Amino acid sequence: MTENNKIKKQMTLYFVFAILMIILNYLIQKLNQIVFAPYICKNFGDNEFFQTFYCSTNPFNMPELMGSIVAVGITYIIKFFLDKYIVFKQTDRNFKETSIEFIKYFGFAILTTVENIGIQFLFTNYLNTPLEIGFIIALSIGYITKYFMDRKYVFNVKK
Repeated sequence: MTENNKIKKQMTLYFVFAILMIILNYLIQKLNQIVFAPYICKNFGDNEFFQTFYCSTNPFNMPELMGSIVAVGITYIIKFFLDKYIVFKQTDRNFKETSIEFIKYFGFAILTTVENIGIQFLFTNYLNTPLEIGFIIALSIGYITKYFMDRKYVFNVKK
């Protein structure tokens, strides 16, 4: 397989998995919006901590923000293993190397998570964009950024 074809295959797999993670992210956020947030706010909303950090919608929609943070965290854990073993085929790594990759991966995940949540937050809170549009745009930009970081810095794939 030529280097160009290898890169195309990696990018295709990376973005197919990204699309699957966007779908999973959406499902987690909707589940939070429909099930968890109403339950938590109904049963624990009198507690000042839950009211402030989870149930409050003034000045910002905290249930949506918390749902977004949880969804992004879950999907990045799953995506790490898909990227490592399937996309970049890093099966010959030992535990120490995998741990270092994991730390780098999540360091970049934190950066792109801030990017994702910030973009989604701006779209939904300031531009009154529906959740679905905001998270698709935010996650798409984040995954594009993350692919190039992962390829170069996490899994050390040479050009």
